[in-house]
Amino acid sequence: MIRQCPSCAKKNRVPAAHLADSGRCGSCKSPLPPLSDPLDIYDDAAFNEVTTGASVPVLVDFWAAWCGPCRMAAPEVKRVAAELSGRAIVIKVDTERLPMVAQRFNVMSIPNFVVMKDGKMVRQQPGLVDHRQMAAWLIEAGA
Repeated sequence: MIRQCPSCAKKNRVPAAHLADSGRCGSCKSPLPPLSDPLDIYDDAAFNEVTTGASVPVLVDFWAAWCGPCRMAAPEVKRVAAELSGRAIVIKVDTERLPMVAQRFNVMSIPNFVVMKDGKMVRQQPGLVDHRQMAAWLIEAGA
């Protein structure tokens, strides 16, 4: 995965297993904090890399740009990513761009949330929920 340094804006390659860890920028050596924003996933390979390689639970937000409830869920998803930074990873999957991933999880309505641990689904919940509920799922999964 590619992460941008907050200090020098250089791009750093970070393995999925270390997205929840603190590190250093390869260029300026400034601290590279754990991922604290939802990570947009654009292909099957990236989805598989994060969900199977992460050392912490992963919350998957299946959404689409045209979906009103998905837009309402976005700030809640962002908030849980910030609150559990270093303890969980939050990814966003656009069902219009990756319909095969959505199909693999039987996503029939959006928003739809999946919690994964060690590459396996431990919970799935369709519908709008708040950040407290998402955080509770991740904590239950080991965050």
